[in-house]
Amino acid sequence: QVLLVESGGGLVQPGGSLRLSCAASGFRFSSYAMTWYRQAPGTERELVAQIGPRGVYTNYADSVKGRFTISRDNAKYTVSLQMNSLKPEDTAVYYCKAPTAVTGDYWGQGTQVTVSS
Repeated sequence: QVLLVESGGGLVQPGGSLRLSCAASGFRFSSYAMTWYRQAPGTERELVAQIGPRGVYTNYADSVKGRFTISRDNAKYTVSLQMNSLKPEDTAVYYCKAPTAVTGDYWGQGTQVTVSS
């Protein structure tokens, strides 16, 4: 059974930092790319960052380049998102996702990030 559990969200002031984590289980984690998405109220879910199976390839949305860093630990079945210099527009629910071919349309519960003074 596939399970993705996101954690690490919270309330932070503009300019602050948060580190999100996603614990995965139920599939061969080290074989697949992992992606962080986010969804703000009233908007479509958008890709934030992606990392290849071995952690060599990474890709970021233009809006977070230079501020966010994605990483993974295949031994621990976890993928993380270090978020620095946070802005109010980063406020959203953040989700991690494995490829649809592997986990179908399953999404975890997400973790809320709120950037506000």
